[in-house]
Order: sequence, then C-alpha cells, then structure tokens
Amino acid sequence: MAKIGLVLVAGAVALSAVGLDLTALTVFSGAVGVGLAFGLQKVVSNFVSGVIILLDKSIKPGDTISLEGTFGWIRELRARFVSVVTRDGREFLIPNEDFITQRVINWSFSDNLVRLDVNFGVSYDADPHKVSELAIEAAISVGRVEADRRPVCWLTDFGDSSLNFVLRFWIRDPQQGLTNVRGKVLLALWDTFKANGISIPYPHREIIMKPGAPSGR
Repeated sequence: MAKIGLVLVAGAVALSAVGLDLTALTVFSGAVGVGLAFGLQKVVSNFVSGVIILLDKSIKPGDTISLEGTFGWIRELRARFVSVVTRDGREFLIPNEDFITQRVINWSFSDNLVRLDVNFGVSYDADPHKVSELAIEAAISVGRVEADRRPVCWLTDFGDSSLNFVLRFWIRDPQQGLTNVRGKVLLALWDTFKANGISIPYPHREIIMKPGAPSGR
C-alpha cells in the first residue's frame, strides 16, 4: 500500500510538472475511489475482524472450535482468514468476519475440560441402581475419560420398551475427537452389561388383527 501510494504521488507530481490540469482527473479518480471502496469492503472487514480477534483473544491457535457444522482445531490466524483443521485432515480457511458475526463454540476457551453425554436404555428387568453403578465403572475404564471428575449416570425416563439413562463424563482433549471416545464408552457399556446379565431390549410392538367388516350383501 505504501508503494502504491508513493507511485500515485509521484505520478501526480509529474503530471503537475508538465502543466496538466489535475482537476480534469477528479471525476475519474472519484469513480476509481468508489470502485476500490466496494471492492475492498470485505478485505477491510476481515482485516478489522482479525485485529479484534487478536485483541480479545476469543480464539487462538490450538483451540478446538465448532462453526456452522465445522469441527476442528485452529492451526493459525491470518490477516484475512483463520485456518481450521478437521479430524479427517481437511483444512478450512474461514474468513475472520465469520468469527465475529456468527455463533462460534470454543470448546477450549477457558479450559480444556469438555463434558459429553451418552444415552442408552436397558430392560425393565434390570436394577436401575446397579445399572448406574456399572455405567460409571464402564466410563472410567476408558482411558480418555477423566477419573478426577467422576462420571454420573441418571435415570431419565420410563420408556415404552426400556429404562432410559444418560451417562455424563468429562475429557480434556476434545481435539482428539468426540465420536471416537463416545464409541469407546458405548463399547465399554456393552461389555459391562453383557458380563452382568443386563440386556438392552428391542422395541416391542403389538399388532391386533381384526376381522374385516361385513360386505353388506
């Protein structure tokens, strides 16, 4: 920008030195100025948004974020965009303005602890107190689950076919993925319930067959 400014000043001085009336270029320069203003509107907006992000430190490299269905961690901040890397290796270049104008979930803004929920159901023949205890033990057996913040398991609903529970636990490394740790917890629940004779029921449906109405003959 400094180089372009100096070139323009030098050109104006040169034209003035040869006796050319610069007022004749006023309309042209005004049109060019308006065009540049519209063309650089998004660029300036993203640049100012990047400055705001740097000042308030709402996001920073290494943070795990979610934005419009994109889940990943921030690799670097640029003047125009933020580089976000997802678990499948794709790198999204998201304009800085999106982080100012849209809702952003920063999973590691104040700390790295993240709570996850796993819903499951068991047969009505099972003891719900024992189910809660076994579910907590199963969650703790998964390496990424925080043992210091003990998981909890609550009975949430008497369903049509099962007793419904929610298992809540904490992790410290959301950038390593959320689906995989949920999957490991579900497998641990399966193994624990199978070893203790607790079944996960199928939905039950009753079909009542009625004879057809008289034909009227």
